[in-house]
Amino acid sequence: MQHLTVNTMKILFVCSQNMCRSPYCEFMFRKMVQSSPSLRDKVEVTRSSAVMTPGTSIDPLTVEALVREGFDRSAAEAHVPGFMYRKADRKLFDEADVIVGMTKSHKYLILNPKWRRKFITLSEAATGRYAPVPDPWLQRDTEKYIAEMNKIKVYLELYLERLENEV
Repeated sequence: MQHLTVNTMKILFVCSQNMCRSPYCEFMFRKMVQSSPSLRDKVEVTRSSAVMTPGTSIDPLTVEALVREGFDRSAAEAHVPGFMYRKADRKLFDEADVIVGMTKSHKYLILNPKWRRKFITLSEAATGRYAPVPDPWLQRDTEKYIAEMNKIKVYLELYLERLENEV
């Protein structure tokens, strides 16, 4: 587990195409951190990114999940999927203290060993144990999709709690 220091810890969330899981984590965890008096000045959630070919836009069902969580629809729709080999995103990977992915395969898709050493899966960050975070994109039914996103939200809440306990 990454230990918090006096400096701000930068967290980068990644998934396959940066259309569903990682943008959801980016929005949700940033909001959670900002609501945490003990973390708001110690943790920065950077823009999320893809470790495979990025999607062309955020998935509409991810937008729906974020709107249900109180986010502005236009802000969610404005998310542009990042990609680790674009110049701007490479800087995010370089500067990140922790790169949080959804499955172990995401670690092996990161070709830069320096970035790979910063990698942890969301389940490991949250619980200390590995469990792959399923891709909600495979669920095209809105309610099933939202149910998958709610599982991700639980991991984010547990990760937040672990970080708060380190402060």
